[in-house]
Amino acid sequence: MLAAAGALAVALTPAGDAVAAPAPARKARRGGYVQDFRGMWAATVTNRDWPSRPGLDAGRQRTELLDLLDAAVARRLNAVVFQVRPTADALWPSPYEPWSQYLSGVQGQDPGWDPLGTAVHEAHARGLELHAWFNPYRVALHDDPSRLAPGHPARRHPEWTVVYGGRLYYNPGLPDVRRFVQDAMLDAVERYDVDAVHFDDYFYPYPVAGQSFDDDDAYARYGACFEDRAAWRRDNTDRLVIEMGDRIRSIRPGTRFGISPFGVWRNADSDPLGSDTRAGVQTYDDLHADTRKWVREGWIDYVVPQVYWHIGFSAADYARLTPWWDEVAAGSGVDLYIGEALYKAGAPGQPDAWQDPAELSRHLTLAARCPQVRGHCFFSAKEVAQDPIGAMTRVVLDHYADR
Repeated sequence: MLAAAGALAVALTPAGDAVAAPAPARKARRGGYVQDFRGMWAATVTNRDWPSRPGLDAGRQRTELLDLLDAAVARRLNAVVFQVRPTADALWPSPYEPWSQYLSGVQGQDPGWDPLGTAVHEAHARGLELHAWFNPYRVALHDDPSRLAPGHPARRHPEWTVVYGGRLYYNPGLPDVRRFVQDAMLDAVERYDVDAVHFDDYFYPYPVAGQSFDDDDAYARYGACFEDRAAWRRDNTDRLVIEMGDRIRSIRPGTRFGISPFGVWRNADSDPLGSDTRAGVQTYDDLHADTRKWVREGWIDYVVPQVYWHIGFSAADYARLTPWWDEVAAGSGVDLYIGEALYKAGAPGQPDAWQDPAELSRHLTLAARCPQVRGHCFFSAKEVAQDPIGAMTRVVLDHYADR
């Protein structure tokens, strides 16, 4: 999620054309849900938002979680996007993957309670939606399989993994991997009355200069019918999205499926359908995620592009990107919410615009002119609660006071 914030530089060369042999298109099921989405992400990877550190006892962890939910209510939000599978692990008693190290400090150690089950129950008791947030392919923020819990699927199946950029990933090009990660994530959907399944911006990893993602064997085995490797990779990601959506609807009808991609699909100089931006990362070319197509085909229920830049930023202007996404969503049946970089408000080193507590409020004012925008989601829970320069308070006063 945070990688989206700084990945702007020089436009990259397009890496491919249309996806060959696409999986069949399916329309996402619509259900009952809040009409004016006011959400916050609660990140657990590296203990970013919760729990405050690994190794707290169950009572302290639970108290901190309830404090975050209460902060959402106090800020007049109505949804929490709770990260429950940050690194091929689980914040519930999963039969597929170990307990997350971000709970106890030791991957695989039972924390003595059920965070996801508690989050669902307590969010609903407060009138909040609970969206379960999963990272499909990230295995570890290091590249040493021996540091994973004994019996971890990545240790049992080393052929499933790729080391890249000092981190360990599952290989999206392997059908067995795609099936396994779906099974692991959908276990939570079977167990809990989550309002939505949520993916963020990580599919294939963000580019690392001078390194290549080693999927040669998988491409040789499965990619022969595609015009190039990039098209094959995009098809792998398409299939994950389509299959996941179909299985969610089969398991728990009414549960929604949403994705929060990096804010730039493609720059206009790469594709005439692209946005008036000069981003150094484009999801289509670099993450092999055709996010625009997922919306236009209706494969998901909602999209939350991470438009994490201020109004007037030359490389990716909020005032230009938000209307571009509005046009993409028009007529698709997919709800559009805008991802907002609350964490930048007042942060050292950020441009002057982010030192102004009114910047985010101006975002919501601008977005209100876009008829497809149905709400906003704020990154992330820590800043929602602490509100260091009052930017969230300003949003509430200007836009949520009467709701």
